[in-house]
Amino acid sequence: MSNTETLLSIMAQLRDPDSGCPWDVKQDFDSIAPYTIEEAFEVAEAIAQRDYPELKEELGDLLLQVVFHSQIAREQGLFDFNDVVQVLCDKMVRRHPHVFGESDAADEQAVKVNWEAIKQQERAAKGREHDSALDGVPAGLPALQRAAKVQKKAAKVGFDWPETAPVRRQVDHELAELDEALASGDRADIEDEFGDVLFTLVNLSRHLKLDPEQALRKATAKFERRFRQMEQDQPEPLNTLDDDALEAAWQQAKKAGEL
Repeated sequence: MSNTETLLSIMAQLRDPDSGCPWDVKQDFDSIAPYTIEEAFEVAEAIAQRDYPELKEELGDLLLQVVFHSQIAREQGLFDFNDVVQVLCDKMVRRHPHVFGESDAADEQAVKVNWEAIKQQERAAKGREHDSALDGVPAGLPALQRAAKVQKKAAKVGFDWPETAPVRRQVDHELAELDEALASGDRADIEDEFGDVLFTLVNLSRHLKLDPEQALRKATAKFERRFRQMEQDQPEPLNTLDDDALEAAWQQAKKAGEL
């Protein structure tokens, strides 16, 4: 029995209504979906940390999510794991005619153009002709990632700043509007303008060819390192320090991290 067959057998046994695991038996597509998203992020984190033993384990956890969903679908007579693999194989061959067919793709850009054209053909074949250039971005994506994808789609039809400088100026413009909202005290207006600031910062990251998710993840990790350093350096609990002492401790932690 192959490793894949063993894995499928284990999942089927866990889902057995008589002898399986009560927790596993209770789950359905909806209850498992959050775990699927979480595992994908843990794969991304292992990659960012260059922790390859951890990446191996996290990829296994992500594969388990595919197997779990496939088992639930099999029980409902929808499809099974082999169907998932077959659909994927067919799709990869179909979307790479420059490798498996007779089409040519001179460079990466040509591959992207062909890929999008084939995706449009697939949608049409399924009766899913899209009316908007922004269609096809999953609503469940993390907010920063979804903003970047929506902006990228808009840029493909020419709705984009021609260079980085005006995007940077737009950040200042949106911050000024946020200041006005803060002065007004209108919570709905504040939220709206704050969202505009974030959306424009994502646009700036795209023009700078940066991944906003990765940039924020690194900034959060940096803050966490410095905060933990600050906790270790101070003999007294942080909540007993006044503002000046906290600022001094923070600056000390920053310097320690630069050494």
